[in-house]
Amino acid sequence: MPARQRTFSGMRGVAAVPTYVVMQPTTLCNLDCRYCYLPLRAADRRMPVAVAEAVAAAVNPWAERGRFSVVWHGGEPLAAGRDHLAALIAPFGPSVEHHVQTNATLIDDDWCAFFAEHRVRVSVSVDGGRERNAERVTRAGRPAYDRIVRGVATLRRHGLPFSALAVVSRPEPGLATELYDYFLELGCDVLGVNIEETEGVNLRGNAHDAATVTAFWAELVAAWRRDPRIHLREVEWSLRYASAILDGTDDDVLPRRLDPIPTVGHDGSVTLLSPELAGFSDSRYGDFSSGNVLDTPLAEILSDAERTSWVGEFLSGVEACRASCPYFGFCGGGHAANRYFEQGRFDGTETEHCRNSKIRLLEGVLEHARDHQSPAA
Repeated sequence: MPARQRTFSGMRGVAAVPTYVVMQPTTLCNLDCRYCYLPLRAADRRMPVAVAEAVAAAVNPWAERGRFSVVWHGGEPLAAGRDHLAALIAPFGPSVEHHVQTNATLIDDDWCAFFAEHRVRVSVSVDGGRERNAERVTRAGRPAYDRIVRGVATLRRHGLPFSALAVVSRPEPGLATELYDYFLELGCDVLGVNIEETEGVNLRGNAHDAATVTAFWAELVAAWRRDPRIHLREVEWSLRYASAILDGTDDDVLPRRLDPIPTVGHDGSVTLLSPELAGFSDSRYGDFSSGNVLDTPLAEILSDAERTSWVGEFLSGVEACRASCPYFGFCGGGHAANRYFEQGRFDGTETEHCRNSKIRLLEGVLEHARDHQSPAA
């Protein structure tokens, strides 16, 4: 646990310029994963090119000033088809980096040529070996694993680097080592690990025994340290924060203002801070949208972000976290979607997601460090 409580100066308010934009080329997904949060994944609602053009009008000048990414995220983005995705990418300038989050089942030689031509960085959703992917199924309920690994093999045959994103539904002893060894063999160069979250249409509970989750993260650190060929997203971020504490620079880890993370839906609607809120509505908050790029320039929507009622409520929750939580300097106040879907409001504080993927993550890293520290001379 952090040795002291202090007030962190970062993460106050919402930045006017994001570091990346999430784009939904289609709501459709060809899989029906049992833990998926997306509400419209059985419908093929495709983004018009006019939406991409409107977003590019804001993004291109931002990208000229510094690194900037567009993340294509569905549904299953490849379900939009190569021609349509190419048309959506076309308005963006050469300085924009493109990323796609995909289940890999549609990847073939033609898609690999597409990724190379458009310089698209690929991230594959896969939860480990065959048994660990039991919840990733087709619309007919059949296992999708063979199709996933066939797509990954095609990426490797074409020499295309890729990241991986794994969802862990039930942390248990031995799992972290098993997963890390699997992804070493799979060949990814970056790995993100998400403990399943209660959000969207996924109503399954995500409360776990604290000691078990802490031990999972500690075991993952140990596996990574034995063979650190993969960039392990959560662990490396934790180590960066721990190092900053030792250096007395932990107040500089968080950005000064929250990244708005604008998610542009298939229809041009803009949802801020949490992509998982897109496509949902509430009697108190409406559809969570802060505007539509077909009506209002994206830069203008972002400049008025804090006027959106639920965003203001979320910022109150961030301040409550700052005042009460010793882990604030590590996580910056959590995620809006987790608060809403777990608590039904945005101004609460600690969630199960905080406990599983922030608090126990950091505790696991520290537990590993304590167990492996050198004996005193």
